[in-house]
Amino acid sequence: MRRIIIHWTAGTGSPNAVDMRHYHYLIDSNGNVHKGLFNPEDNENCLDGKYAQHTGGGNTGSIGVALCGMCGYKSPKDTGAYPLTAVQCEKMFKLVSELSKKYNIPITSASIMTHYEFGQKNPKTTSAGKIDIVYLPPFPGIPRDKIGDFIRAKVRWYSVMMQKDGKP
Repeated sequence: MRRIIIHWTAGTGSPNAVDMRHYHYLIDSNGNVHKGLFNPEDNENCLDGKYAQHTGGGNTGSIGVALCGMCGYKSPKDTGAYPLTAVQCEKMFKLVSELSKKYNIPITSASIMTHYEFGQKNPKTTSAGKIDIVYLPPFPGIPRDKIGDFIRAKVRWYSVMMQKDGKP
């Protein structure tokens, strides 16, 4: 595996059957992690059609992590009925840190990114124009183009804390 791509589901605060097919890990609004139907290793080779289809043009070698919520999102002033929660975001930062260690994925903008960032970097894919993640309700002051940097900084912090605690 060479990268982790972070999403929101654009659904409710809990995963549904479609979400479970499209992401390797889903985090509900209470911070519980749900394992999707496919293992990250299934995305090493996507030619067989048996893989988590989370990022158009970027599934091969990518782990898909999704925050459940943001159904009806229109803007930071109208986050819809299911805004992301602080506990959910913190669990995502920690999970991405654990996955980066497990799969030896460096914490860089080329290897840990939001779906939005992937689409920006790959405008000829179907991921171009995707808005997940352009807003984090628990951290409202972060501009859309800085969200990925914020996430990576939090992931690095969790990595340092896990090293200090001696946890894998």
